[in-house]
Amino acid sequence: MGLLSLAIWTPIFFGVVLLALGRDEQSRFVRWFALIGALVSLFITLPLYSGFQLTTSAMQFVENSVWIERFNVNYHLGIDGISLWFVLLTAFINVVVIIASWESITSRVNQYMGAFLILSGLMIGVFCAIDGMLFYVFFEATLIPMYLIIGIWGGPNKIYAAFKFFLYTLMGSLLMLIALIYLYTKSGGSFDLATWQHLPLGSTAQSLLFFAFFAAFAVKVPMWPVHTWLPDVHVEAPTGGSAVLAAIMLKLGAYGFLRFSLPIAPDAAHEWSGLMIALSLIAVIYVGLVAMVQQDMKKLVAYSSVAHMGFVTLGFFIFNDLGAAGGVVQMIAHGFVSAAMFLSIGVLYDRMHSREISAYGGVVNRMPKFTAFALFFAMANCGLPGTAGFVGEWMVILGAVKANFWLGFAAASALIFGAAYTLWMFKRVYLGPVGNAKVKALEDINAREFLVMSLLAIAVLAMGLYPKPFTDVMNTSVADLLKHVAISKLN
Repeated sequence: MGLLSLAIWTPIFFGVVLLALGRDEQSRFVRWFALIGALVSLFITLPLYSGFQLTTSAMQFVENSVWIERFNVNYHLGIDGISLWFVLLTAFINVVVIIASWESITSRVNQYMGAFLILSGLMIGVFCAIDGMLFYVFFEATLIPMYLIIGIWGGPNKIYAAFKFFLYTLMGSLLMLIALIYLYTKSGGSFDLATWQHLPLGSTAQSLLFFAFFAAFAVKVPMWPVHTWLPDVHVEAPTGGSAVLAAIMLKLGAYGFLRFSLPIAPDAAHEWSGLMIALSLIAVIYVGLVAMVQQDMKKLVAYSSVAHMGFVTLGFFIFNDLGAAGGVVQMIAHGFVSAAMFLSIGVLYDRMHSREISAYGGVVNRMPKFTAFALFFAMANCGLPGTAGFVGEWMVILGAVKANFWLGFAAASALIFGAAYTLWMFKRVYLGPVGNAKVKALEDINAREFLVMSLLAIAVLAMGLYPKPFTDVMNTSVADLLKHVAISKLN
């Protein structure tokens, strides 16, 4: 086993062991075993960064062996500068979520922890797969543990939300499967992504492939207008499920655009870039306005995620280095910030059992330490300079201005909406006099919650103040991808 296989299968192994333990719900052993599994998985991914070569765009840490010989399907893994940080981010968020769920989950603890560990391994598999069918298997398999997490540990309408999540994402993926089969036959029986990138495809074929991939990836991002499943799912999902969904699972769709849509159908990507930019701006502006009127904190942050991911797809389809790299940076930054926002809401929900903004008021008077963290994460969500939330959006806006001034102006203006809905929520929940007797009875965060908030705060601050380790890793790969897309267009 190479490092990538270890990164994928170690958390899955720990998760399967947890599922086999039975239902000893009171045992602290289950929680500690899950945490050890998550930490081991994280430490396995660290050498990927330390041993990564910055000067090449070629796939690194490659593993390739025959999986299904008859159909030429290979167990083919590799990472480049685009995928490296997503592997690390997934392993890190998994550790944070398991610590955050330590006390809030009291039923079927082993199954809950096992589902998250298995989900973590499968998501890492998506980021590492460079065989089309292997990618599809990992991409679809992630639905199963998340479906169970929502459907078993979710809120009152959890079954409805779980079905909506599963059906939306599965329906889009079926069109992607048809596209994969077409590329397999067109390439003479190969599922290798590198081979697919150099197929001589006509404009009609590219357009059909582009929209087949769009159906799968746009729902996952999610882009407007196929975003309507996300708020319902976030409201019903347990806190850990919301954090992983926002921090990692939404990134699978955006990552798919970089792995499939742009390199395999480059002419169609250029042809339909106007549509993609328009949908991205609608997500940034319109969905930002929708977020402003939400009364449920989780729904507000869910719509906020749609708006922030609009910057990602905008960056990809303006076809310059700043925009594309900014989109990738924004994905990583949003992973940290959105997880922090949802886990902060979880801290309040564990105490008050309400997500309604009107149920709060004056939380700062009872929870000053927690409020300091919540303010920092709110500022990061607004895109405050010095936080992770600023770096990617700033790069995308610069790239958009470089492509078209008015495009950049529209994107930059939308930042006002992010500040408006985030700070208005913060004002109503945390500031002012104590709102009611329930708020008066609140107690500040304990040592475990302080650790969770601190880990995320350090990540958000470090990325905001010193983004160089993130941008250096991806620059060569992003430049090579854009060069491939540009050359294809010229030809």
